[in-house]
Amino acid sequence: MMMSQSALFGLSLFPYLGFLWFLTRSRQTPRLALIGFYLTLLFVAVTIPAGIYAQVHYGTSLANVDWLHGSAESFLTLANIFVVLGFREAILQAQQPQAESNSGLEAIEKVSDSSATPESTL
Repeated sequence: MMMSQSALFGLSLFPYLGFLWFLTRSRQTPRLALIGFYLTLLFVAVTIPAGIYAQVHYGTSLANVDWLHGSAESFLTLANIFVVLGFREAILQAQQPQAESNSGLEAIEKVSDSSATPESTL
């Protein structure tokens, strides 16, 4: 038994909502990335009426109406930008304490090297 595309699309929403629920509940996802994942829902919310409009007004699918398809896809682009920026920020924050601790170790090594006597270096 074949399932229609629209039914499959509707069913795919439930796993995604579960994904969002777990991400939100974990409180470990960077805020901007989480916003980006939620913006994907906005993309879906915009794409459905745009597809209906393309079918009713132009008699074809959304993919065949460039200006409408591009406008809808811009929401997906926006969502992706938020996801990338969110994870980029998290990576930079995770690297920052490591860089600070490394620079602290280098300073300690420089101090200990400069306090070495000429006899100890032989």
